[in-house]
Amino acid sequence: MSEQHQNLAVIGHVDHGKSTLVGRLLYETGSVPEHVIEQHREEAEEKGKGGFEFAYVMDNLAEERERGVTIDIAHQEFTTDEYDFTIVDCPGHRDFVKNMITGASQADNAVLVVAADDGVAPQTQEHVFLARTLGIDELIIGVNKMDVVDYKESTYDDVVEEVTQLLKQVQFNTEDASFIPISAFEGDNIAEASDNTPWYDGETLLEALNSLPAPQPPTDAPLRLPIQDVYTISGIGTVPVGRIETGIMNIGDNVSFQPSDVGGEVKTIEMHHEEVPKAEPGDNVGFNVRGIGKDDIRRGDVCGPADDPPSVAETFQAQIVVMQHPSVITAGYTPVFHAHTAQVACTIESIDKKMDPASGEVAEENPDFIQSGDAAVVTIRPQKPLSIEPSSEIPELGSFAIRDMGQTIAAGKVLEVHDK
Repeated sequence: MSEQHQNLAVIGHVDHGKSTLVGRLLYETGSVPEHVIEQHREEAEEKGKGGFEFAYVMDNLAEERERGVTIDIAHQEFTTDEYDFTIVDCPGHRDFVKNMITGASQADNAVLVVAADDGVAPQTQEHVFLARTLGIDELIIGVNKMDVVDYKESTYDDVVEEVTQLLKQVQFNTEDASFIPISAFEGDNIAEASDNTPWYDGETLLEALNSLPAPQPPTDAPLRLPIQDVYTISGIGTVPVGRIETGIMNIGDNVSFQPSDVGGEVKTIEMHHEEVPKAEPGDNVGFNVRGIGKDDIRRGDVCGPADDPPSVAETFQAQIVVMQHPSVITAGYTPVFHAHTAQVACTIESIDKKMDPASGEVAEENPDFIQSGDAAVVTIRPQKPLSIEPSSEIPELGSFAIRDMGQTIAAGKVLEVHDK
């Protein structure tokens, strides 16, 4: 096991080979048990699709998801020399964007998959803009399906140029982007340099992943622990469970749960069924707080220090990107906001300005409506108390997804919170 951990988003247009790439990464890093590969190999050969066994690995996971197996199946793990990677949500998952954005799955870095034979597609653009809006630091661009274009350097160069223009448009620092010609299907430039691209002398995909900067754990920020569940455990009492997003929790700390507005002293902290004296960002913990009963707190509450409690928004201003909406969004629209572990209906009270997603400049003040593809600054009023933080102060609790009609409509980050 390598010490460092990274959350990695794999983004890009649906047909550009994301699943195959994820399968290939798991395969090349030995993260799929050999017997599973064997089973898929036989299946693939029966169907006359030899050599495609790792794509089957992904398909099977997709089927398990359809059968309602928990969302954790979507978190694929693989290990390189430097990092343990968790792939945030397998591609093609309907809630991909929601999971990429809310809480535990926030990605530090991303791999953008762009097919060499297709170039920039609408979803490519959307995902790049999302990555930029949600603060992805480094982007590795895999120009995939090089086998389909006969490993032509000129085709690769064209795609690199096209994507570079797109990155510039959304103000993504192109210095923080690296391009690699790959074939997820054939394995070119994934784990080892390919003879098919003698014109390319850069890193392989795994080398590029290894050389990503290490994420700095937000231990200096105030404690923020969104509650996932609240249990009653005999002999202990009420045990809230969740993942520490920022800060440190110590036994003896005085904490406050918001918006439930109750608090007390931390008596025990448990991790992997063992008592620990303290816990840090990324730790999944169960803990017990003196005087807190099962009905005092609920999922979606955020636990923080009593002397620096989590913010509760009367209203908040946010920047959003509308990804898909059948018609238009106007003031008064009340979809469900997913922020960390909370799901709260919120009303878009006003659309303050429409942004030009290309330049980030204001395109229009107080527009009447916004629609798919638009970026905007809006003022939002939660229908019931919601704890959320400005993205500039605590990014881990500053982003959200907006869902309606069973799909992710928009994603956004909080600019400022107007407290209750």
